Amino acid sequence: MTVRVFVPRDSSARSVGADEVADAILMRGNDVEVVRTGSRGMFWLEPLVEVETAGGRVGYGPVAPEDVESLFAAGFLHGGEHPLSRGLINEIEYLARQERVTFERCGVINPLSIADYEASGGYRGLKNALELGPAATAEEVTASGLRGRGGAGFPTGIKWKTVLDQPAGQKYVVCNADEGDSGNFADRMLMEGDPFLLIEGMTIAAVSVGASRGYIYLRSEYPDALLTLTEALAAARDAGYLGKAIAGSDHEFDIEVRVGAGAYICGEETALLESLEGKRGVVRAKPPLPAIAGLFGRPTVINNVLSFAATPTILDRGAAFYAELGVGRSRGTQPIQLSGNIKYPGLIELPFGPTLREVIEEFGGGTASGRPIRAVQVGGPLGAYFPPDLLDTQIDYEALTARDGLLGHGGIVVFDDSVDMARQARYAMEFCAVESCGKCTPCRIGSTRGVEVIDRIVAGTDREANFDLLQDLCDTMVDGSLCALGGLTPLPVRSALLHFTEDFRRPTGGTQTSSASTEVRP
Repeated sequence: MTVRVFVPRDSSARSVGADEVADAILMRGNDVEVVRTGSRGMFWLEPLVEVETAGGRVGYGPVAPEDVESLFAAGFLHGGEHPLSRGLINEIEYLARQERVTFERCGVINPLSIADYEASGGYRGLKNALELGPAATAEEVTASGLRGRGGAGFPTGIKWKTVLDQPAGQKYVVCNADEGDSGNFADRMLMEGDPFLLIEGMTIAAVSVGASRGYIYLRSEYPDALLTLTEALAAARDAGYLGKAIAGSDHEFDIEVRVGAGAYICGEETALLESLEGKRGVVRAKPPLPAIAGLFGRPTVINNVLSFAATPTILDRGAAFYAELGVGRSRGTQPIQLSGNIKYPGLIELPFGPTLREVIEEFGGGTASGRPIRAVQVGGPLGAYFPPDLLDTQIDYEALTARDGLLGHGGIVVFDDSVDMARQARYAMEFCAVESCGKCTPCRIGSTRGVEVIDRIVAGTDREANFDLLQDLCDTMVDGSLCALGGLTPLPVRSALLHFTEDFRRPTGGTQTSSASTEVRP
């Protein structure tokens, strides 16, 4: 009898030897079928090997190629005990305490199998959308309360309705997969672990607004995601879910992947559209909004990977199901990415509402170093730094905004008490200077001057005057920048100044080294 063994093909797992583990299992085992899956997001256990048994899937990890022999000797194909055994996967507390909606298939199915996707409920949402029609589909998404998961938090259904209401003609659906924020990896994990969910979500959007063409703008640093998406798109075409008559309907829609060239600014929607058109990635002034005049001047739906990926569930299980999850105006679930100086890095998915402290301590296990937490950055390199006394802030759009922070893409980067927050503030300004598109003066020049001012403060040069100058510079960047890059860079700077002032006033000029950079990626 053939036993199925599951080994991730996710790039995080591959980076620590998953391919070699899969090869070793195939070489050692008879009557073994190795199924390559996505990751479940428990990165400290990668490569995580799962075995299908009568009682459920049993996990072992982290597995190295040299462990394979002892696993077979212990009878792991039948769930045998071994030092690397984690028991039944679904009973691991890290997973059992989550409420996975968007990521329910990741790590479970073969991401390139249409049959696996359909067997687990895939494409039911699209079929329901085809029956409902464009306007009712947009209304269902609106009623769900889904807001943009890329950081802006704009209601997704309203954006779709705006595009739907534009005159008939060429319209586009564009997916922003340029996931450039440090500490964020949810988009990559989904594209590598459940690509048909993204494809279905974009197709639902196309049905809703009357678009015939779609693009996935993918960051160049994701070669594994590119290969997976390319194969998945071909499989979707072969199965009739893309092309001239999607799912047997009279709707035409197809998707193409375009790879960016590494510019962070192309994560901003209008710079992304410029890049898609073959131009330099520079921010456009708004209005007009992309929903009215977007790609090639045509009405365009542009959403983040996780926004599109949420819509198949909404159309399958109903707006009410999704709207019942979460708190306040933050409905549904939020994939939360834990990284930095943390014991258990990975991705969790929960309804909006838990506190930063709950996810960091109960899921992340505190710092990897064992030292006290000093700062937590939420929302990528443009997010605010929260001190320990603000860790009881709820994870939702409004609660974080009320604390002068932002949710962003849901990334949380943890720092212990050896971090130098003056250096982190300087990094924010330097990051903006390097990544600015150069179109507006507050962002292009302000960030460069910001680095210089912070250097003078740390060096002890006319500190009080330079503190005032830095605050004034931050005001100018917030009020005068064309896009969020320049407008949000003051958030980490001001939060560091407010909560960690002592790091800017050290007589030594702040010579500590950071224990964790904001450039943390699994």
